[in-house]
Amino acid sequence: MASDGEQVRIARLLGGKGLAMRLTELGLNQGTEISVVQRQGGGLVVARGGTRIALGGGMAMKILVNGAG
Repeated sequence: MASDGEQVRIARLLGGKGLAMRLTELGLNQGTEISVVQRQGGGLVVARGGTRIALGGGMAMKILVNGAG
């Protein structure tokens, strides 16, 4: 799991079509670079560009990432 302040790239989205569509609507697609702003419990807040997005634990666990570099 990524740490606060870490830059990562989305490698894969797990789950069904509904989840993938919702994440895509939020701008979270395979290959997108995001930064982890804050982790609390299972949920987290990520930033993409100037936008912050809060994700619940279940949704966050279905986003597989790699280091962004």
